[in-house]
Amino acid sequence: MRQAEIVRRVAKELGCTSGQAEAAVTAILTTIKEALQQGDPVILRRFGTWQVRAKRARIGRNPQMGTAAAIPARRVVRFVVSQTLQQAVEGAAHPAD
Repeated sequence: MRQAEIVRRVAKELGCTSGQAEAAVTAILTTIKEALQQGDPVILRRFGTWQVRAKRARIGRNPQMGTAAAIPARRVVRFVVSQTLQQAVEGAAHPAD
């Protein structure tokens, strides 16, 4: 699902214009991005948690050449799905007999 589809569904669900729905979706995504940039976790109950983690610098291998390559330290975003969402996804994947 793409952002445009989310905007359409939000507009339909709330009975608002697509412009209003797009503004709302953009505001939510911007807020999440800004919190993660500051290193704050974002927790949406019954959905999941985004956290920024620091990865240390390390030596890796170039798979084509086999030579050592330095991989610099970096920050990565990690998403942990909530148990509620995980159960919903598993229930949708395995319908009851």
